[in-house]
Amino acid sequence: MALRPTRLLILLVALLLSGCAGTSTFPGSRTLAGEPYLGQGIAFYEEGDYRAASRRLMFALEEGLTIPDRVLAHKYMAFIACVSGHQLTCREEFAIALKLDPDFELDEAESGHPIWGPVFRSAKAASASKR
Repeated sequence: MALRPTRLLILLVALLLSGCAGTSTFPGSRTLAGEPYLGQGIAFYEEGDYRAASRRLMFALEEGLTIPDRVLAHKYMAFIACVSGHQLTCREEFAIALKLDPDFELDEAESGHPIWGPVFRSAKAASASKR
C-alpha cells in the first residue's frame, strides 16, 4: 500500500517526535507517550481509514497527551463517530473536548460541515449552559 504524501509527512513527524522523548526545549516540557499515536491517528483519518484512526487515537489518549492534544484527539473521535452515523457518540466526544477546553472551537470549514457542525453547536450550547 502506497502512502500519500500527507500521511507520510504526518507519520514522519510522529516518528521524529517519538525520537525526541526525554529531550526538552523548554524547562519542564516533555514529549508524552501518546503523541506518535495521535499523529498516526490523524493520518489514518485523513486517508479515510476510520477504524485504524480510532484505534490510534484511543492509544494516544491511553498513553498520555497534553490537554490541547487530548482535545484534538476527541475532536477527531467525534468526526469519526459522526461520519459513521453515531451522533450520540459524536456529541459525547465533543462534550469531552469542551470539558477539557471550554473555549474549544472548530475552524470555519469544520463548523460548517453538515454532519458534525450541528452536533458540535448543540454540544457547545449544552456546555455553556452548565457553566
